[in-house]
Amino acid sequence: MNRYLLVMEYIGTSYQGSQKQPQKMLKSNIPVVTIQGEVEKAISTLTKTKTKTIFSGRTDAGVHAKGQTAHFDTELELNPCKFVNSMNGILPGTISIRELIKVEKTFHAQKSAKARYYRYTIVNRNQRSAWDENCLLVKYPLDIDRMNESLSYIRGVHDFSAFKKVKTENPAKICNMYKAKAYRDGEFIYIDFIADRFLYNMIRSIVGTLLKIERNSLAPNTLKEILESRDKTKAGSTISPEGLTLIKVIYNDINMEKAYENLFS
Repeated sequence: MNRYLLVMEYIGTSYQGSQKQPQKMLKSNIPVVTIQGEVEKAISTLTKTKTKTIFSGRTDAGVHAKGQTAHFDTELELNPCKFVNSMNGILPGTISIRELIKVEKTFHAQKSAKARYYRYTIVNRNQRSAWDENCLLVKYPLDIDRMNESLSYIRGVHDFSAFKKVKTENPAKICNMYKAKAYRDGEFIYIDFIADRFLYNMIRSIVGTLLKIERNSLAPNTLKEILESRDKTKAGSTISPEGLTLIKVIYNDINMEKAYENLFS
């Protein structure tokens, strides 16, 4: 049996998240369409065998990816270039495969990951544009220096319960946030997060709280107070998913303190 790693991109707007779900949505006859479902369907078509995939982790409905990963097993010896071309010929236009890599049988797309890198994109101006795809429009002024001061308080190992969806099956609450930093490029603001793990809705809740602090001119250490409270009711709203993208799943032991220097080496 051979094991392969897929690296993929997708625009999550029209999908109910990355992870497969029951065939029908509750109280509806609308089929549940997911990234995993579409990818497994394409692999199974090409291998002529029903094939399951293991993703590095789930992304919520509406969230995008430039570097999501998943592994699968097959008895076939695949030609990476040919298989990628064939999959991209089958998959919907909103999903594409970047790379296929043969890996050791001990490799696990989720358990072997060291960290994950997400980016939230904001466009900061007073009117929308038809070209503002996959980002959140914020009309009031944002101060990048204040935002970075706020973000400095969540770096390191913390209990992130204040930014976790209350009713989730996963009991995890401790994360090591290696990087949390905002950058401005003209009208666009990019907020980058690198951590060993992320809780359900965590990034969207942190960004929502950050925007609440900016909108109301609260002290940057408000984010620290909310983090330490471990109280979800004190956090800002969980903002929309369209600005959130999974950039990369990190498997090598990089120096996280210099993550931006060697992340893609």
